[in-house]
Formats: sequence, C-alpha cells, structure tokens
Amino acid sequence: MLFAAQTSPPLLSPDTLFQKYIDDAVAKTAANISPLYRLDAFDWTVLAVYFAVLVLLSLYGAYRIKQVIDFWRYRRVGPRPKRHFAEWELPHVTVQLPLFNEVYVVERLLAAVTAIDYPRERLEIQVLDDSTDETGERAAAAVARYRAEGFDITYIHRDDRTGFKAGALENGLRTAKGELAAIFDADFVPRPDCLRKLVHFFNDPLVGCAQMRWSHINGSYNLLTRLQTILLDGHFVVEQTVRNRTGGFFNFNGTAGLWRRRAIELSGGWQHDTLTEDTDLSFRAQLMGWRFVYLLDEDAPSEVPVEINAFKAQQRRWAKGVTEVALKLYPRILRSPLPGRVKLEMFFRLTGNVSYPLMILTSLLQFPLLLVRYNQGFHHLMLLDLPLLFFSTASVVLFYGSAIWYLDRPRAGRRLLHLPLVMGLGIGLAFSNARAVLEALLRIKTEFVRTPKYRVEGGGDGAAWRRKKYRRGRGWLPAFELGFALYFLLAIWYAAHMRMWGTIPFLSLFCFGYGYMGLMSLWQTAGLRRWLEAPRPPALGRR
Repeated sequence: MLFAAQTSPPLLSPDTLFQKYIDDAVAKTAANISPLYRLDAFDWTVLAVYFAVLVLLSLYGAYRIKQVIDFWRYRRVGPRPKRHFAEWELPHVTVQLPLFNEVYVVERLLAAVTAIDYPRERLEIQVLDDSTDETGERAAAAVARYRAEGFDITYIHRDDRTGFKAGALENGLRTAKGELAAIFDADFVPRPDCLRKLVHFFNDPLVGCAQMRWSHINGSYNLLTRLQTILLDGHFVVEQTVRNRTGGFFNFNGTAGLWRRRAIELSGGWQHDTLTEDTDLSFRAQLMGWRFVYLLDEDAPSEVPVEINAFKAQQRRWAKGVTEVALKLYPRILRSPLPGRVKLEMFFRLTGNVSYPLMILTSLLQFPLLLVRYNQGFHHLMLLDLPLLFFSTASVVLFYGSAIWYLDRPRAGRRLLHLPLVMGLGIGLAFSNARAVLEALLRIKTEFVRTPKYRVEGGGDGAAWRRKKYRRGRGWLPAFELGFALYFLLAIWYAAHMRMWGTIPFLSLFCFGYGYMGLMSLWQTAGLRRWLEAPRPPALGRR
C-alpha cells in the first residue's frame, strides 16, 4: 500500500519572519496615512505636546476632585455668629447700588432694596449711577419717590466712569454713613431678610465680609441659562464653601454681600487696576488678617444673561480680571506667612484660567492625534489616557454633579443630563477667555464691560428682550469658533470612517461647544441688526 508523502511547511529564517511582519503591518494600515509604525519626529512631537497638556489639565482636575471630597466632608459645618445683635444695637448699614445703563431693572432693584427688613433709621441707600442714558432719569425719579416715603436714600451721579464699578463704590464710600456696606448689582433682587442673615456675623470684630450664594430667577429660561446655572452653582456650592470651611481664602463675588467699612479702608480700599475689583480687595483684606464668612444655604436671587455675547463678555471679564489679580497679588501671597496649603490652593484658584489657552492647543491636536494613534492598541489607551482623562474630564462631572445634587435633588437626574453640554459650553469659551488671559499677561488694559440685563425672570417672558437695547455685537470670534466646529466635524467623519468609535463622543463635545458659541453669536447678532434697522420707538423713561 502506498501512502502519500507528508511534507512540512518550510522553516523561515528570522529575517524573513521580520519582513513578513512588516509587510502585514503595511497591508493592515494601507487605508491609514499614519506613519506611527515607524514613529517619526512628527508623531513624537504630537504625542509629547498632547500628554504634556493632558498632564497639566489633569492636575487641575485632581484639585477639583479634592474640592468635591472636601465639600461632602464639610457641607454640614456651617458658620454661626458669636451672638445676635439686639434690635436696638443693630449697626448702621449703607446699601450701595452701582449702576450703569440699567433702564430695565433699576426700578426692580430699588423696590427690592426698600423692602429689606431693617430699621429705617439704621439703613442708608446709595444709588451710584454712572449711566449715560435714560436710566439716570428713571433712577432719580424713583429715589425722590422713596425719599418722600421716609427712606434715607441718595442719588449720586458721576459724569465719567473713572475706575468703573470700583470707582463708583469708592466715591460712594466717602459720604456713606454706615459702619457696614452692603452691595447689590442691578441684576439682583435681594430678599427682605438678607441683611438680618448677614449682619450678626459682624459681632466678631475680625469678620471683614460676609457673602451669600447666588441663585437664579431665570435659570430655566433657555438652554444657555440652564447651562449657566450649573456653571455658577459649581462655583458657589463647591468652591466657595470648601475654601471658606477649610480655612482658605475665598473671594467676595462683587454683590450680595456685606462688608465692614473699616476692613475696606485698612486693606487699601477699592482699587481699579484690575477688572475684578472684588477679588482683588478680598485677597488683600484676607492677607491683612480679616476673616470672611460664606453662607451656602442663604441665597440672593439674580438674573443671568440670556444672550450669548453678553455671557461671553461677562466670562471674559472674569477670566481677565482674575489673571490680573494673580499677577498683582500672588507674589505677595508667596512671601506671606500663610500655610503652604493655602498658598497652593491660591495658585490653583488664580491660575485656573490658563486652561483656556491649553484647551485651544488640545483642540488643534485632535486631528493629528487621530492619525498618529490609529495603530495603537486598546491597552495603550487604557494605560496612558484613561487616568489622565479621568482627572481632567470626570472631575468636571463630579464637581458640577455635586452642586446639582446638593441644591436640586428632586430634579437632579434631569439636570445631570446637561453635564456633557456644560462641558461643551466650557470648551466653547476657549477663544474668548484665552484672549482675555493673554491680554492680562501682556498687561493690555481694557474697559470694564458690564453685563446687560433685560428683566427676564422666567420662561413666560418670551423673546421680548430681543427688542431691547444694550445688546452686544459679535466681533470676530464666531469665525474662529465656527471654523473649529467644522474642523471637528471633519475629525468626527474621519474617526467614523476609520471605525475609531471611542473617540467620537469626545470630539462631539468640542464640536458642540464651538458650534453653539459661533452659531448663537451670529444668530442673536442678526436679530440685533434687524432691531437696529427697524423704526425706533420713543425712548424709554422719557416723561
């Protein structure tokens, strides 16, 4: 019987096996233009810059996670006054109301302030008006009316805006009668018991300032206001609470607070060499040894911007102002005898806006990363990316999610669904706020741009504010924002084409953020142009 000969495959030399491996790799990546398999200089540069930026952002993320942990640890440790003033010994309070062209809300503000429950003989109200429009007439008429009713209220008008808001407060303080000074911006509607909630902490002679949390009367008006409330609540619920209750510095937020006049004067007074005079004075006062008190569970209702360009201008002012304060005061903080942990916390607080230029750099790197990292295995992404992305991204969810859960637990599930959009909105601010940070670093001075208010108090107000003035133009930033939105659309298409599905949610956040900012700026400014070209109604307030 004959058997067929059995043959074994020929043995391949090591050189031949290596060449076969290379040929297989080339065949598998034929549809990919990435040269990662040979790691050239371009690949190394992209990866080095990407991971350097991600490490920096993750450090700020780790700091944010620490704040979340401290918040849940100290949330029940609220401040208590040493004792309560008797009615006859309540200190004299001057309420200062800085205004600039606030025709739509000035009467609402004065109605709320004159309804404050405090002895009239111990309450002075100053309307500090720098307006250049009919706001002055309307404010002066309201002041005269309340004065006739027995209120100690004065109208102080300046013909120039030297020092902007800080200059107006400084000017009013020269003639103020009170030993304490309360400040409310035009977009606030203080509750009747606000002064009584704050004043008793000043039984402690070292307390220089007491601050209330902001709440939002129009937080459900549109998508922008819903996202803003989450951003603001993160600051007022987590950041301010943790800084105050762990012995760190926190800043007065410019409104909805009560100051000891002597603390202002001994700390150098209101200064206007930065755009955030409130943060500047706050840290100077605490460096002098004054104690601050933050009331998490007492709120002052306010109106948040409903228009995207006003929101961007507000955020840009805050970002630039805090960076200016960092340049002005952080060297002094470093030289001070403060504990190291306070100095470190202040470093993160004052330099946090550096994330916006880094965000632009991260955005630019996304498409090259898709090309460079296509051939990397899943284990590389898990080992290298996941820990850093957790600190830089998941920390945002924990931070804002904690604020939502604390303030609004019944609706927390629905509001938590907004968190990806909140992250996108933060990304969308990158161009506007990065410009502000660079201006501060280059010592470029700009004027104080106040946030317009339209008396929008809820969803039932419709779009009447679109027919009102004070709306801002869009400038050139929307072109960059829309350009980056298109860039990320192309990146999403490429990721889908190459079946890199895991990157698409991350890229979509960038696309939404830039696209929302750019499109809303153009759309709302187009509405402004139509309003300007329409027949003008009689000027408001002319009587």
